[in-house]
Amino acid sequence: MVFPVGDVATVAQIAGLDSLKLIAAVAAAAKNARMHKKNCRNFAQHLKLIGNLLEKLRLSELREHPETSEPLERLEEALRKAYILVNSCKNKSYLYLLAMGWNIVNQFKLRQAEIDRLLQIIPLISLVDNNRVRWQQLREIQRDQKEYTLDEDELRLQETVLKPDLSVNESRELRRNLSRNYPGLALEEALRKENKKLKKELQKMQSLMEEDQCDVIRRLIDITETDVKGTYEKDPDYMKEAKKYEQSNYEQSNSDAYTYQESHKSNETASKSWQLQDWHHDLYGCCGSPLLCVGTFLCPCCTFATVAATATNGIMPKHAACTNCLIYTMVLSCCFYTCCFRRKLRKLYNIEGGSCDDCWAHFLCFCCALVQEAREIKARERDGGNCHTLLLFIT
Repeated sequence: MVFPVGDVATVAQIAGLDSLKLIAAVAAAAKNARMHKKNCRNFAQHLKLIGNLLEKLRLSELREHPETSEPLERLEEALRKAYILVNSCKNKSYLYLLAMGWNIVNQFKLRQAEIDRLLQIIPLISLVDNNRVRWQQLREIQRDQKEYTLDEDELRLQETVLKPDLSVNESRELRRNLSRNYPGLALEEALRKENKKLKKELQKMQSLMEEDQCDVIRRLIDITETDVKGTYEKDPDYMKEAKKYEQSNYEQSNSDAYTYQESHKSNETASKSWQLQDWHHDLYGCCGSPLLCVGTFLCPCCTFATVAATATNGIMPKHAACTNCLIYTMVLSCCFYTCCFRRKLRKLYNIEGGSCDDCWAHFLCFCCALVQEAREIKARERDGGNCHTLLLFIT
């Protein structure tokens, strides 16, 4: 069998499929049709009746008999044509499907008649046990004469697209329906896709020497290139919408540019805040806050509780910090425990240093380290450290 040039890729997808798989492929293609949806649905339902009959037969055994193998091959060939027809209702040009409306309707009728005729040629009845049931199914297939036609909207649009000249209203309606068939695409992009599909269809019809269809396709190409585009300036509603769209795009671009500048500034500020910083007060500058120094010396647990609550962002209560500090002091591991919170506080405020520095500071002078940490917390709060701390924990 010789297929048109444009359908070779489609045929390659269904090569090697048997009758049942071809019927399933037609049903799947019918669900995705963009045009002739009702005709595709009726055609798939009719093929489903044939599939129900074929499911009860052993197709592999039928191929072994010469009286059934050749009719089966012809049936599969007819089903391949049916798949190409249904699949074209999704992939072919929207304008082409409109213009060839009745031609495609006749193809549905021809495909159904051809398949039904081939089904009668195959001597299925002599190869099954229950003849009565099979005859009943064959009669149901014969009685199932689907009606293939055009909807009112499709018929009206077909008459519009075949006119030699389009009015402003007709062009507007055609653009609206074309946009619906290409959701998510701008009209210019949809027209480019239509133009590309139509030129591909023209090459296929030229290879088949179908001059009548070639003339229609050339007219449709003119529509995509001149008629529809040429009515833009004549359509005040379209020009108004286009200007509104351009204005919204301009405002959006300015808004995006302003947002980018603001975000760039905020990123620069954030990058500066992420730079490693130093302690506000020296480790041995505890005398700068004598009251805090004396209070820490008399009751270090209170100062440590404040440091622990801040370093954990309030996760560890003060009473729990005091209790843990006393427990670790009893096992002579207080400095190991408290230096861990110094490390958390240092990371919280992005202060340079290391774990060894933290441990050494608490071993060298436990009270001085606590006073330095408490004074750092107060300095950060004075500089807006609470907001900085919250942002760090959110990120």
